Amino acid sequence: MDALTIDIRPAETEDTWQVAETHCQSWEYAYNGLLPHTSLRKMFERRNATWWRRAITGTANVMVLDVGGTIAGYATFGKNRVVEFSEEGEIYELYLRPEYQGVGLGRKLFTESLRFLDTLGYEGCIVWSLEDNDGANRFYQAMGGEQMAKGYEVFNGKKFPKIAFTWT
Repeated sequence: MDALTIDIRPAETEDTWQVAETHCQSWEYAYNGLLPHTSLRKMFERRNATWWRRAITGTANVMVLDVGGTIAGYATFGKNRVVEFSEEGEIYELYLRPEYQGVGLGRKLFTESLRFLDTLGYEGCIVWSLEDNDGANRFYQAMGGEQMAKGYEVFNGKKFPKIAFTWT
C-alpha cells in the first residue's frame, strides 16, 4: 500500500505549471461571479507559467502544498506592504484547488506560512480579503484573525471593498 504524502515546501521551478494551474482553478472558484469576468481572464493571462517561473526563481516567497505530487495549493508572503500597520509580515495570497478545500489543508498551509514569516524575522501578520469573499473571511476568522481595517481593490474601474485581518 502506498502512503499519500502531504508536504508544504518552498516552490521549485518544476512546480511552475502546476502553480499556474492551481492559481487559475482557485481564483475561478473563489471569484467567479464576484469579480468581473474580464478581470479574471486578464489575471489568468498575466499570471501564466512564465510569470510564476520568475516569481519562484526570483526573490518572492512562494510555498506550495504538495499532496502526492500534485500542487494542491500555494501561498505567497513577505514584508507587509502597508507601512501604517504595525504587523511586519503579510500573506499576499493563500489559495487551494477547490477539491482540496474544507479538509484542513488550508489551515496547515496558513500555519506554515506564519511560521516561515517568523523565521524571516517578521513580527505579526496581515492578510487582505475581499469583503464579499465569505469563505475566505470565515477561514481567516477561524484562524484567529481580527478585522483591523478596510480598503478597496479596483477591477475594471469598479471598487471592491476588502478587509484586513491581523495576527500579532
